[in-house]
Amino acid sequence: VQLQASGGGLVQAGGSLRLSCAASGRAVSDYVVGWFRQAPGKEREWVAASSWSGGNTDYANSVKGRFTVSRDNAKNTGYLQMNSLNPEDTAVYYCAAGRYYSRLSHEYDYWGQGTLVTVSS
Repeated sequence: VQLQASGGGLVQAGGSLRLSCAASGRAVSDYVVGWFRQAPGKEREWVAASSWSGGNTDYANSVKGRFTVSRDNAKNTGYLQMNSLNPEDTAVYYCAAGRYYSRLSHEYDYWGQGTLVTVSS
């Protein structure tokens, strides 16, 4: 499975961005899709996860109510809609695919290259 993350950019505080995670090589519907981020000088942290069917979603407390994860299995693509962004959300965002619904990065088998989100104050 190859994952391609896109949609990052520069946005002002309070703004929105939608990240995409396009999968190739195998259907994304076969996997759990997770989103992680890594801010400068910090460890990678889990942001959200979506089950195979998309029926189950889970969010880190820091983004709950502001971020929404979704997936379009027909397009083999996952999405992370990010609203009410603040400077603390600045990070490189990664999508990942794995067999198990998890908040742990090592549970994911495949990773995208990351896309940079910068939120200005």
